[in-house]
Amino acid sequence: MKYEFWLVVGSQFLYGNEVLETVDRRSSEIAARLSEVLPYKVVYKVTAKTNREVTDTVREANYRPECAGIITWCHTFSPSKMWIDGLRDLNKPWCHLATQYNVEIPNEEIDMDFMNLNQAAHGDREHGFIGARLRKPRKVIAGHWTDARVHKRLGDWMKSAVGAAVSRDMKVMRFGDNMREVAVTEGDKVEAQIKLGWQVNTWAVGDLVAEMDKVTEAQIDELVETYKASYDIATDNIEAIRYQAKEEIAIRNMMDREGCKAFSNTFQDLYGMEQLPGLASQHLMAQGYGYGGEGDWKVSALTAIMKAMGEGGNGSSAFMEDYTYHLVEGQEYSLGAHMLEVCPSLAAGRPRIETHHLGIGMNAKDPARLVFEGKEGDGIVASLIDMGGRLRLIVQDIRCVKPIMPMPNLPVARVMWRAMPDLLTGVECWITAGGAHHTVLSYDVTAEMMRDWANIMDIEFVHISKDTTPERLEDELLVKDLVWKLK
Repeated sequence: MKYEFWLVVGSQFLYGNEVLETVDRRSSEIAARLSEVLPYKVVYKVTAKTNREVTDTVREANYRPECAGIITWCHTFSPSKMWIDGLRDLNKPWCHLATQYNVEIPNEEIDMDFMNLNQAAHGDREHGFIGARLRKPRKVIAGHWTDARVHKRLGDWMKSAVGAAVSRDMKVMRFGDNMREVAVTEGDKVEAQIKLGWQVNTWAVGDLVAEMDKVTEAQIDELVETYKASYDIATDNIEAIRYQAKEEIAIRNMMDREGCKAFSNTFQDLYGMEQLPGLASQHLMAQGYGYGGEGDWKVSALTAIMKAMGEGGNGSSAFMEDYTYHLVEGQEYSLGAHMLEVCPSLAAGRPRIETHHLGIGMNAKDPARLVFEGKEGDGIVASLIDMGGRLRLIVQDIRCVKPIMPMPNLPVARVMWRAMPDLLTGVECWITAGGAHHTVLSYDVTAEMMRDWANIMDIEFVHISKDTTPERLEDELLVKDLVWKLK
């Protein structure tokens, strides 16, 4: 989908046609400029002067799938009662851009004609009131429309809005069920579809095996050449690589046929398969598909959404699992990995394809997988959990580092990071909030973007940052528990 955002400008007839023509011309200029610097096109739709113009524009936006959200701005004073019907019906993300055409007050030229034309400070407050009165979720961004800081914040909000659009069209293909006896990977699929738009359904592993039987040697040859172009081959077991290619082609065929953008499986249910999909899952994630291990459909869908929110519409985000800690004083780190399935978008260098024994699950043969170290940089880990009656999104700021040791006998992709505000406090806060062991780790998506996404989807958001303490977090969770029970 080629997404775009609609600029809807507020005014009224009181100022006369000359003013309205100026507003129209300037609005077109602003939309054109923003389209040049933002990740998605901005389409100037209308200078709305009546209830009907607002309502008709909103209804069109609601039913146009390419419209990922609306940006409103009141160039002049725009009476808010005319916005009520439209904003009440709006079901797309909304950003209120509080800006003005001019950068500075023209000391010598300012007169009442100037004041009548340039009333954004007046109009945006009226517009802000009706948003608050209607209790509509919205993003408010203030600053001049040429300012790079405004561009960054507006661009990030656009990515969150696209994440909402992707979420509302999300289909997840589950091969088998959840890992037996695990609690946090469970959840209410009906509630997830109501709140987030996710359609989560199950296909038998036997369906996948039957699809694998249809894959031709020529198709496998072609995909193996793609592997060779992207990764270093560090194994003589070419048959294991070819088997992963067969799995990848079959999984992709099934997902594409059903319109799915994410999938999950479990090592406890591989009936009829020789290997747990490792390289297959990793390369699918590199193409933008979401994945969740042990049947974790929530993290699978969230991975696909956060990838779509990242740079270029398929950013550096990946399924991740907390494994173990390095607790040497002054050198406290988390080590994240998974048995096989970590997306190569996190890699610091060129990944290697290796084959090794996997001492868990129903693997008849040694699975091929990508092995690499994660890159350095700031990031987040995000976990979506079902609290029973509501969904909670937990996001923690992290700082990824080059692994402090080579770990030559650990044949998996791995990332090492320092959790905020520090490892031990961060772990206490994460556990207190109920965060899962499965997360999405992202270098591209920020906590603010995830907060915006949670607000759009109307779910609870918890942020663990450098300023978080266990005491303040406990108080925050208590208040949120009361508030969300009243919703």
